[in-house]
Amino acid sequence: MPATMKNWAGNVTFSARSVRRPASVGELQAVVAESDRVRALGTGHSFNRIADTEGTLIALDALPTSIEVDRAARCVRVSGRTTFAALCPTLHRQGLALPNLGSLPHISVAGACATGTHGSGNSNVSIAAGVREVELVAVDGSLLTLDRRSPFFDGAVLSLGALGVVTNLTLDLVPEFTVEQVVWEGLPWDALLTHFDDVLGAAYSVSVFTDWGDRCQVWIKRRTDEPVPDLSSIGARAADGPRHPLAGFPPEHCTPQMGAPGPWYERLPHFRREFTPSTGDELQSEYFVDARHAVPALRAVRRLGSRIKPLLHLSELRTTAPEANWLSPSHRRACVAIHFTWKPDQPAVRQALPHVEKALAPFGARPHWGKLFMTSPSRLAASYPRWADFQALMHHFDPAGKFRNELIDQYFAADGPAAGDRSKGAAVRTV
Repeated sequence: MPATMKNWAGNVTFSARSVRRPASVGELQAVVAESDRVRALGTGHSFNRIADTEGTLIALDALPTSIEVDRAARCVRVSGRTTFAALCPTLHRQGLALPNLGSLPHISVAGACATGTHGSGNSNVSIAAGVREVELVAVDGSLLTLDRRSPFFDGAVLSLGALGVVTNLTLDLVPEFTVEQVVWEGLPWDALLTHFDDVLGAAYSVSVFTDWGDRCQVWIKRRTDEPVPDLSSIGARAADGPRHPLAGFPPEHCTPQMGAPGPWYERLPHFRREFTPSTGDELQSEYFVDARHAVPALRAVRRLGSRIKPLLHLSELRTTAPEANWLSPSHRRACVAIHFTWKPDQPAVRQALPHVEKALAPFGARPHWGKLFMTSPSRLAASYPRWADFQALMHHFDPAGKFRNELIDQYFAADGPAAGDRSKGAAVRTV
């Protein structure tokens, strides 16, 4: 394969011995069946080696885009390689919407679900939590469909690509809605901590941007049927023009602001689909802590300011609601997600991450699966109640390890359920 095939950020050069681009689901099934090791690659927006393999890398970009809206059932069946930029306008034209979106419309639906991509909002779960059915190509090339009636469905959607190659997903929908976006600037850090719950709960979706200095920027995405927030009483001021999260970057790359109402899918992401998201020259990490411990966790990170600020473009704080997906960082708990957009210096970032993770360890931090982290397998396993169940699920679906790779092997033992918890995992054998 070409040595220059890299992920979006350019920090991962894929190590596959071959790359295949099937043009149909039938071709995809044949490639999976004949391969000994295989992984699927969507839009390549992960920052670690979660999509890498030493075997066959299946690029999904040649597969057809399929969007089937069922207005009566309020759901959509969508091909996994479809991006949110392609999906959302189609839903809007049908008077429907996804309840939540990530910061970028450029990513694929399957990749977003497999890694736990999320937006923000105290009542908003990850995109994977809205999946009601998933279709995937199993180890023998057959098609397998799973839905919420399956006792292990909550382990099969946010599955890190370790159970098969996702071909279609069916997602829950809600009636379309209108959103206004207003940016507030100059919020004092102490005021943020004092009023943290009020700030992050001020609207349907709220993001706080900070360089861990004295003041923050707050992006409020308000449904137009909600009350209008006012942060002036705690020291913030409404921006007098459109903003990019990073000073000096073109605000035209960002979704419309200044309180102009518009469709949900043109306000919930931070970045427009026709532009390069964020800086385009970056690395990313993100850690989820129990929302009850948000303020002490943020204080702990801020004490690292002199160490991490030279490496940072910016940080973003968001909230997520609890959900059932076994490997979701928000599994069974409301979370605050602490995001780091790093400058593209991977050696320096790898030196900084252990310090960040040590500071957040007392708060049970769980990393985002598609971003850079160095949390030990034992610590990560201890923070997920259904970890052993997922190991059992992988062993059942893929006993020979066809869909495994270095990252999966590092975090999940290759010999089936974890010792001491085999009774729970045995349930998957009834498939």
